[in-house]
Amino acid sequence: MQSLRLLKEEGMGGTRLDIEKYVSDEMDKYKGTAFPVKAGLLTRMTVRKADCRDLHPNPADEFSMKEVGPSHRIIAEYEQEFLTNMKNSPYYYKGEPVIVEKMYPEGYMIVNGHHRWAAAMRIGQKTIPVKVVNLTHEEDVREMLQRSGSRKRVSMDLDEVVLCSREDDLSEKALPDQDSQVIKEPLRLGIPALFRYFRMKGYDLWVYTARYVSFDDIQKYLNSYHAEVDGVITGSGGKTGVSQEERKRIEKLVRDRYLETVHIDHDMVMRISSRTKSFDEYKLTGSAAGWSREIMEIAEAFKEDE
Repeated sequence: MQSLRLLKEEGMGGTRLDIEKYVSDEMDKYKGTAFPVKAGLLTRMTVRKADCRDLHPNPADEFSMKEVGPSHRIIAEYEQEFLTNMKNSPYYYKGEPVIVEKMYPEGYMIVNGHHRWAAAMRIGQKTIPVKVVNLTHEEDVREMLQRSGSRKRVSMDLDEVVLCSREDDLSEKALPDQDSQVIKEPLRLGIPALFRYFRMKGYDLWVYTARYVSFDDIQKYLNSYHAEVDGVITGSGGKTGVSQEERKRIEKLVRDRYLETVHIDHDMVMRISSRTKSFDEYKLTGSAAGWSREIMEIAEAFKEDE
């Protein structure tokens, strides 16, 4: 690991890390050689303190792109927060852990928290709390697709639809150890029965989430409700460890595999044909108690159109 490059800055009264230079050097050092690798369950279970120098900026994040780069205002705000914390407590960091993936050949790749990491580096802190996750990458999607022979699928948003995320939603009974789960919310009422129904009709089940949560942890959580899924796409709502090019390849892999996609939302079911690009929309009444039953009744009519 290269030593930190410290430069004199006017008005700072000391040496400070040149973040942009450091990030540029990191990009050059690991370009073409580094990639994320899977972390085991024990590594993912706990928040740990990692050496700040073992965290590496993510080339897929705007923070690391020369045309965008880090926000020095945000870094400065975190610096001030950390320095204030140090005056009132033994440890400078009180926020959410930096989300990272294990990286080959060494260390961790930052998924979320670049500016917090940069601020910690700037004030000379040696460690920072991290949470290790396994995000969905292209090779994971290929493996998911290889495990099934189906040519039709159901897709649902985990955060907005599968989980009980609104006050007027009805939920399945919470798991006994819900508070210790990676996902704290219970499922929407009827999700296990709905998943089972579509699986019996020969559909694969795919869920998408904007969260920075390990895809295998999501599968385990859904399995505990008997709501098994075939595919999980993580970080679908924003910047992740996945580049735009890889994201497009993942979308193409899934699109080319399935001839039919049934997308289910709060108040609508959409049936899409990959071959003809045509689609049919079916409005739902919005009844929380009868939501899953209504979807099954709509799906029964699909046979008439095949």
